[in-house]
Amino acid sequence: MKPLTIVAATDSHYAILLAALIKSIEETIKSGQKINVYVIDDHIKRSVKSKLEQSVNKEITTLFFKPTDEIIPKGINLPLDKSSYPLTIYLRLFIPHFIPEDVEKVLYLDVDMIVRKDLTTLFETNLGENVVAAVQDHRLKTFDNHWGGIKNYKELGFAGDTHYFNSGLLLMDAKKWREQKIAEKTIECINTNQKFVNYPDQYGLNVVLANRWFELDARWNHFACFELKEPYLIHFIGRKPIYQTYDNQPE
Repeated sequence: MKPLTIVAATDSHYAILLAALIKSIEETIKSGQKINVYVIDDHIKRSVKSKLEQSVNKEITTLFFKPTDEIIPKGINLPLDKSSYPLTIYLRLFIPHFIPEDVEKVLYLDVDMIVRKDLTTLFETNLGENVVAAVQDHRLKTFDNHWGGIKNYKELGFAGDTHYFNSGLLLMDAKKWREQKIAEKTIECINTNQKFVNYPDQYGLNVVLANRWFELDARWNHFACFELKEPYLIHFIGRKPIYQTYDNQPE
């Protein structure tokens, strides 16, 4: 079996979340399956990096650290949007450019996730002609959402009920992503439509890939603030569970 290729991003503060995410993958992965985890390294302290390496099961997991300043291809200028989001949110766009070229599928996961189901089943998803597989956002759902959707969807020629996905989980066809220049098109889209952009990377990806993404079972990116029986993956989109209370509920 080929190792599964997974990518996540963190700094020193959220490294503990990455450790928990990897452990949840290891605990649910099929026996004998190995994983290569590429860590987008947002200036992680050496001591924290050492703790991460010690926390993984080396019989299953191999870690590769990719410093943020080595990820962005030459000639690419990241959008200077007006949001409060860090520039690191854009680094997921370049994943197919820094992983080995022989990797066919790569899975990006936000660091604030816990996996409850064997990821090999997700990697078996047939993407068909689609570049990416994702889950419809549980809150925004469609382009015409009044507070967080694609505000200029009519001007762009899209129907209001076009499905909108959350970019916290992306199963990418790496070759198609590179060939179709998804990263470059997404950045151009954000720059061109800056005054309409809410969640920057999601805006660009949803516009560029509109009606061209495979919709996964909603259980593969379940928001912790909602109730669902037996989710495959839990996404802590709000207050992170490393704090003493979660969503104002005492431990």
